[in-house]
Amino acid sequence: MSSYEDKIKNQAGSYLKPGERVLAAFIARPRGAMQARSGLAGSIVGGRKAGQQRQAAKDAGLELASPMALTLTDQRLLVFKVSPPIALGKGGDVKDLVSEAPLTDVDSIDVKRLLVGKVVTLTVRGTPFKLEVGAGENVAGVVDGFAQAKPAAG
Repeated sequence: MSSYEDKIKNQAGSYLKPGERVLAAFIARPRGAMQARSGLAGSIVGGRKAGQQRQAAKDAGLELASPMALTLTDQRLLVFKVSPPIALGKGGDVKDLVSEAPLTDVDSIDVKRLLVGKVVTLTVRGTPFKLEVGAGENVAGVVDGFAQAKPAAG
């Protein structure tokens, strides 16, 4: 478990419903957000990609933040705005609940490895969108937790 995941679990408590518990979480950004920070050409291409992913998420009924904590509970998928992660567990503090979806509306969570980090494709209410996740984040915990919690959710 990453130190950011521990921090998110501890700080998400006030946003949970009675009896709800956090299963797993990771820090992410809309796909293209990191590329958008890498020079003029990268900012144009990356900015376009990130914008497309934000719009796809909006079409699915979710708002994305950058950076954000994608948090899986036993009832919902939560998107928290977080402070920029620095390193060694610094930053990554939960600032606000941006959006949520009941697990019954989440169709799938798929992961593709990159050279450094991962791309997570979420499909919510039939609409896919992508997030980029740094190495060391507990993406497997969210995927596994979703596979176990989804059938119980409905």
